[in-house]
Amino acid sequence: MTKGSSSHYEVLRVAVTATEREIKVAYRKAARASHPDHGGDAATFRQVTLAYETLIDPQRRAAYDRSYATGPRRSRADDEAHFDAPAAGSHASATIHKPGTPRNTSGDAPVYVPPFDTPGAVPLLPPELASQQVHGMPRKRGIFGAEARIQRELRTVQLISRQVLPAIPAARLINGLQSPADNSHIDHALLSGYRLALIGSMLLPKGAYAWDGNTLNHGGRSVAPPQLAHVVRRMQDIFPELNVTGWTVVHSPDGNLHEPVIDRHRRSRGGSDVVQVVNAAGLARGLKDFLASGPAPNTVNVQVLARLLRGMH
Repeated sequence: MTKGSSSHYEVLRVAVTATEREIKVAYRKAARASHPDHGGDAATFRQVTLAYETLIDPQRRAAYDRSYATGPRRSRADDEAHFDAPAAGSHASATIHKPGTPRNTSGDAPVYVPPFDTPGAVPLLPPELASQQVHGMPRKRGIFGAEARIQRELRTVQLISRQVLPAIPAARLINGLQSPADNSHIDHALLSGYRLALIGSMLLPKGAYAWDGNTLNHGGRSVAPPQLAHVVRRMQDIFPELNVTGWTVVHSPDGNLHEPVIDRHRRSRGGSDVVQVVNAAGLARGLKDFLASGPAPNTVNVQVLARLLRGMH
């Protein structure tokens, strides 16, 4: 990794949770070591200064964090990885296991990459924060319809917490991200290994709905789900090392996980495969299959997790 690819946090050797005082202390230490008058490198000193000026200003730091730029884009070579077949809609996928050795499974204990016990390294996240499976909670946004949004988002959090997280100890659920594509929000993001699922939610009456790739159709009525496809593509650009997909879960009013019924319209054409529309039971099943079948599913990618956490609203 070149110096130019380092994030401001890595340049100052502080965690993404660093306080103003910690940033000031780190800057003074880094500035002394890199200042040309003390035998340092001018380019490195400029990096240190830029990092400090960005992180010490609350508004500039918030804008920097919202850009998901709090970490470099890791290459698969950095993890001594090789590729497996990418899923539909993804750019690439990586796997971490050597030929002849047992493949890690999603039920194995989490492995942190990079490890927290690396000599001389300053972790981007405190170990206790990285070990948490759930980060953030749905927040009230706006006046009209806020109660309904909170209700369905809480249902999604409960569903994933009960059905998915126990089966995949390395999975990390991040709630309430700001979208890097626009001013909207990403309700939930679920990360495990080198796979990332972005999740939105709806609440619809019972019945059978046909999903044609663009709208849900029921009894002559068409309902457009949350627009996730462009956000998925943007996140895929930001995290090229990941396989990013989108999911919209449709909850029923009475909490039945198998209602409403969502059928994919076989005759539809031109619809997006980037986002899956499913009921609650379908989401739990689909997420477990998606994350468990990925490469190194028991890996907690600390750099990606740190960047996501800095993007929370």
